[in-house]
Amino acid sequence: MSIRAERGMKAFVYVWLGQLVSGIGSGLTSFALGIWVYQRTGSATQFTLIFFFSTLAGGASLPLAGTLIDRWDRRSAMLFGNTGAAVTTLLAAVLVFTGRLEIWHVYVGVTIRTVFGSFIAPALAAATTQLVPKRHFGRASGMLQMTQASAQIVSPLLAGVLLAPIGLQGIIFVDFATYLVALLSLALVRIPRPEPTAAGEARGGGSLPRSAIYGWTYIQERRGLLALLIYFAAVNFVLGSTTVLFTPMILSFTSAEVLGTILSVSGIGFLCGSLLMSLWGGPSNRIAGVLGCGGLFGLCSMLIGLRPSAAVIAVGAFGMFFLLPVVNGCSQAIWQSKVLPDVQGRVFAVRRMIGASTLPLAYLVAGPLADHVFEPLVAGGRVGQGLRFVIGEGRGRGIGLMFVSAGVLTVLAQFAGCLYEPLRDVEEELPDVIPDVALSGT
Repeated sequence: MSIRAERGMKAFVYVWLGQLVSGIGSGLTSFALGIWVYQRTGSATQFTLIFFFSTLAGGASLPLAGTLIDRWDRRSAMLFGNTGAAVTTLLAAVLVFTGRLEIWHVYVGVTIRTVFGSFIAPALAAATTQLVPKRHFGRASGMLQMTQASAQIVSPLLAGVLLAPIGLQGIIFVDFATYLVALLSLALVRIPRPEPTAAGEARGGGSLPRSAIYGWTYIQERRGLLALLIYFAAVNFVLGSTTVLFTPMILSFTSAEVLGTILSVSGIGFLCGSLLMSLWGGPSNRIAGVLGCGGLFGLCSMLIGLRPSAAVIAVGAFGMFFLLPVVNGCSQAIWQSKVLPDVQGRVFAVRRMIGASTLPLAYLVAGPLADHVFEPLVAGGRVGQGLRFVIGEGRGRGIGLMFVSAGVLTVLAQFAGCLYEPLRDVEEELPDVIPDVALSGT
């Protein structure tokens, strides 16, 4: 590896470690605030509104964030996002400390923090292109997903230990301190600006709205990337409409303790998959990695819904979360290789916005589908009798059928992807625009 590449990897590791610590801190606050809202209100609706406001605010702010990321340098964008989120977190701690925190403060705070957070992920993805050699894009993506896996495993356990001795305000102050670690890691590195390209200057300039729209225009002009984006949006909708019902399906036949164990197993699967990607980097044919592992992902979803068995569900959940970093890592490597560096902020922001845009709708329809369609379907009639023979009977088996159906649709989506030439051949049809040398980052 060249000296420039070594410096770039060193800078990436600094930034990654800062975001890893910050991600665990954010997970602490999310977990503790969720408990506070539910204990204060006893309302599942008010609890789920936290996720609704977070998803809505993040999606709405991404186009503007992507535009500013390309206009500023990537380091400044991450500094801005982390600083804004840190100040919002500190204000929340003050409200708790003074006894003035209200439910609506939580919703407003989550919304503001998510808006600032929308600068961090696209800027970090674009910065990775500048710091990491192209052949290591998959490994870098695996490392970044380890931050999510670590937060999923460590944050709830750590929050459970800390909540009693230091209280909610202490948890939030710890979160604020982790943001300082992220800011320090950014202060130690230099992330070079990408070289401007004719396409980026000719099509991406002008007003903020025009510049924001350019991210969508760029994707639309490249059929393979557009197909990859639609593929993920569709699969996110299908799987999102079932995964949100994972908890009620488990609790329909077993205890909360068993649910916690299964969630921990899924988190371990996520961590193992992330470690695999960080060490391996994924297959050389990345679209094959997306579609092949996506098919296995669908089979795991089918396994989860097949029987009301904690052991079987744990195996399926481990498999799903183990495969998730591989699918996402291969996709991320394709985008980083095929999108011009000076427009990646806009393109990646639009990609995240559209890819996740189907999730709020999936969350909205999941409950009614379970209560009014799938549960009654399994409970009665000849069709229900046949279904009960396959997936078991009792409460929650309608949700199980939803998991099986989502798995079948996901497997079919992989076959459709293999048959659609622009998606299947995206790596051959679109030339790489990134040289296999990282820029210096120190």
